[in-house]
Amino acid sequence: MQAIPKLIQGGMGIGVSDWRLARAVASLGQLGVVSGTGLDTVFVRRLQSGDIGGHLRRACAHFPWPGVASKILQRWLRPAGRTHGERYELVPLYVHRTDPERDALVVLANFAEVWLAREGHNGLVGINLLTKIQPQTLPALYGAMLAGVACVLMGAGIPREIPGALDALAAHSPASLHYEVAGANNPVHIEFDPHAYWHELPAALSRPQFLAIVAAHSLATVLQRKANGRIDGFVVESPTAGGHNAPPRGNLALDERGQPVYGVRDEVDLTVMQGLGLPYWLAGGVGSPEGVKSAFEQGAAGVQVGTLFAFCDESGITRELKDATIAAANAGSLRIHTDPRASPTGYPFKLVQAAGVPESSPERDRVCDLGYLRTPYLRPDGSIGQRCSGEPLAHYVNKGGDPADTIGRRCLCNALMANIGLGQVRGAGTTEQPLLTAGDDLVRLARFLAGRVRYRAADVVQYLLQANSRQQALV
Repeated sequence: MQAIPKLIQGGMGIGVSDWRLARAVASLGQLGVVSGTGLDTVFVRRLQSGDIGGHLRRACAHFPWPGVASKILQRWLRPAGRTHGERYELVPLYVHRTDPERDALVVLANFAEVWLAREGHNGLVGINLLTKIQPQTLPALYGAMLAGVACVLMGAGIPREIPGALDALAAHSPASLHYEVAGANNPVHIEFDPHAYWHELPAALSRPQFLAIVAAHSLATVLQRKANGRIDGFVVESPTAGGHNAPPRGNLALDERGQPVYGVRDEVDLTVMQGLGLPYWLAGGVGSPEGVKSAFEQGAAGVQVGTLFAFCDESGITRELKDATIAAANAGSLRIHTDPRASPTGYPFKLVQAAGVPESSPERDRVCDLGYLRTPYLRPDGSIGQRCSGEPLAHYVNKGGDPADTIGRRCLCNALMANIGLGQVRGAGTTEQPLLTAGDDLVRLARFLAGRVRYRAADVVQYLLQANSRQQALV
């Protein structure tokens, strides 16, 4: 088993950390990471856009389940792409019940993304999944493992059942996860059985290493003690990291800008992390040569960096959004706002605010047609329903939701698709607006740019390692 490099490229958003970025970083000897969030929708929207370059078809040609890839390609591929103003056709919303065809699409989408990220080099590729998004986790893991993923990173929850699931899936055995259903008194499980897709089981797969993303040393301690399998290390993420942040401990207090206030209780005790005897990587506020050096001085095995990679040429963010963000950075007009209400998850979410950078509004007409952040709940009749505080208010309330939960919520699913140029077309030819997220380090992007208006992943790696006296340990 290869050691995980000291520099981990963060698995960002929906399609920001796509196969091109992960391949570029892995080719440089670091850990390139693809984001597994919403990959089934990303996959079918790329196919509906014509599979430009034929990359998905090339990956699908290597998919090991006979006939499955060709069936999915026949269903979703439009070689000529969509006509102007045409809506993307939607995949069915996920539910907790087993659906072999729906699961097969998730397996294939994750296989293709990892396969493309691994193509043409011998570096290591990982995948980042959100613990919060449960129904797709097992088929996503299996698809990534079929493509030879080296490392799985998961946070946004307590992923203590993932190590055992990796063990089972590596042996092509059935796997299950506890499904967190609001109001349920009896356990509910999500199951995935690879046997349903094979006529004859192949040799066992390589079990990827597992890194749990944590925001507290107490969570790391619990995971090490109670996980149902081997944990290989931790990514310790501070509140300065982009995307979702863990909420502050104790009573919520807001600063003059309406942002959550973090205090001493939210600081991770790295002496406790060292005592666990597992390697850990620091994330958030370490995207500089000084940050890398400081991480080593604090006993870390390395760093995870996302924000600097997010706006490089190889990332999935559209060129227009990259240009606008870089221009704002060079003009000194960037600002990061940690919004406690934006995300339907209830977790604080970081927003990029700058002139020229469009932003999806809380006043957007509420449409919930992707549903990745829905919460399962127990209906009065004992069945399981799904609701999201970003969906139409009447729908949410009819499902037993509190109207107060809907105030200020954004539709992250649709906005993050827009970030990568896959936004849905709405009425009167309008398209979903994007919603950029990044860590606090983004306000220092101009220092890294040094007057440039674009850059590559290789520039980020070189920058992070240039002033590190332990550079040889990183490569």
